Amino acid sequence: MALSLNLPTAGGTLAPYALRGTAPVKPDAGVKFNRIAYSAAHVVADPMAAIDPWLQCAVDWDTTIAYRRHLFSLGLGVAEAMDTAQRGMGLDWPTSLELIRRSLDAAKDVPGALVASGCGTDHLDIDGVKSVDDVIRGYEEQMAAIEALGGKLIVMASRALARVAKSPADYERVYDRILSQAKQPVVLHWLGDMFDPALAGYWGTKNVDAAMDTALGIIAAHPDKVDGIKISLLDKDKEIAMRRRLPPGVRMYTGDDFNYAELIAGDGFGSEPTHGKSDALLGIFDAIAPAASAALGALAQGDEKKFHDILGPTVPLSRHIFAAPTRFYKTGVVFMAWLNGHQKHFTMVGGQQSTRSLQHFAELFRLADAANLLEQPELAVRRMKTLLALHGVEG
Repeated sequence: MALSLNLPTAGGTLAPYALRGTAPVKPDAGVKFNRIAYSAAHVVADPMAAIDPWLQCAVDWDTTIAYRRHLFSLGLGVAEAMDTAQRGMGLDWPTSLELIRRSLDAAKDVPGALVASGCGTDHLDIDGVKSVDDVIRGYEEQMAAIEALGGKLIVMASRALARVAKSPADYERVYDRILSQAKQPVVLHWLGDMFDPALAGYWGTKNVDAAMDTALGIIAAHPDKVDGIKISLLDKDKEIAMRRRLPPGVRMYTGDDFNYAELIAGDGFGSEPTHGKSDALLGIFDAIAPAASAALGALAQGDEKKFHDILGPTVPLSRHIFAAPTRFYKTGVVFMAWLNGHQKHFTMVGGQQSTRSLQHFAELFRLADAANLLEQPELAVRRMKTLLALHGVEG
């Protein structure tokens, strides 16, 4: 007999829902991917900490690092201390640095494990940032701390820079300084304002094509210092256009949580191998990690149909998790981790579990089931019922 429960509908009523009963896909062991794939990973809050959750940060380190080991076991790299880890939405810089240290230590036990870590300016008092030089000093401080741990950098978009920069030339000055002194090639990070409204007009203009020209000019001036660029604009055509203009050897890491399957598969066009496909640095890979691993394994074995058969059903879930206000997508990612038994509770750093409605969670549950992503269906149903009861919905 199928598992079932009553779920809220869009009309505000309750309706029975029966789970599909399809077993989640399991990735083949030992398959080497032909794409680099980073999952931007979430952090697990410590609900027992005696703190003010909106003002202070407490992390359950054992469970947080255990989840990174889970991602490593699936062949996925970890993009650490990024926006998926609530960087700038509850996770402060000292805690981020400790997270980076612990992730790098965990990776040492896993041959070939990839970790790249977010380097930004979020430790600065933004009201006290008056000049581009202040931004440079901020980047340099975090850069030195991460590189001292042996870490690879993801140079995150800076709210402080977006606030004080007067022109594209200011961006060029900052990135020229940072890239010129990087110890190893970095990943640049272009996060659209749908993810963070404070980043509107990044690269010195609200015109996306002109912004792209500035970013490409910076990369072209330092091709040996740039491993790739992650763009999160939720516009596949812009990503493809930029991908085809990258210098030889510089990768496009898709951050498009709406169109990732198509972008990773690629179209094969372009004068360089990297022009015809995207690698991945995605928050949604946290929530769909087993499916992502299985799909990438199929792609590496030349089975593009299987790749799309696995990833295709996950796209509606991702679009729902990343629906506007997109910056609240982290709540859906952590909800999935809770449903699937990767953590014992559904509380978040900064109290962010409250950013989505019960109807949102109900639809997320349906879409996760439709995508065969409920790893322990009985547990998922029990936990969904617990959330319903917390909201006064019994039965």
